[in-house]
Amino acid sequence: MKLQRILPFAKHLLEKAVSKGDIVVDATIGNGHDTVFLAKLVGESGKVYGFDIQEQAIINTRERLMTENLMEQVTLVQQGHQHINSVISDEHKGTISAAMFNLGYLPGGDQTIVTVPDTTISAVQQLLSLLQPEGIIVIVIYHGHEEGQIERDALMTFIKTIDPRDAHVLQYQFINKNNHPPYIVAIEKC
Repeated sequence: MKLQRILPFAKHLLEKAVSKGDIVVDATIGNGHDTVFLAKLVGESGKVYGFDIQEQAIINTRERLMTENLMEQVTLVQQGHQHINSVISDEHKGTISAAMFNLGYLPGGDQTIVTVPDTTISAVQQLLSLLQPEGIIVIVIYHGHEEGQIERDALMTFIKTIDPRDAHVLQYQFINKNNHPPYIVAIEKC
């Protein structure tokens, strides 16, 4: 297959946007896979802010980062991503090159704890003001469960209202697959 699957395409977008020494956000750290990926992209001179409300996500991510010897460039925050603006240090505001979201629930965790539209939309709004020009937000939307469909609908309604003079918005998805396959929305600040 020559078309990239969803997660490899998300990583490809981030690789194009992030350089060593950059400041990035993992808005939903989950089990830490994306946090590790981002920490490797920014290197020792960069910074990753990682957010999750679940203690287990923080534990899983910390362990993964320690195994990879990447903890120094990562700040893990056990708060929802709607608190991004209050956590990001002032020196990093306006300099963030990328942010990543994997919406839904913690894989292997409690599936009743899910991301929700209000906090996700708030986080995206905050990130748009924190990004540097040509900074990117990559959102992987998992909508195979009822709450995911509600969040998808609200998020897509919001994203369609973003002024094209402020950001370019791309949707990448496979349209001939069954069972609500995840898809990507990428937002690049102008």
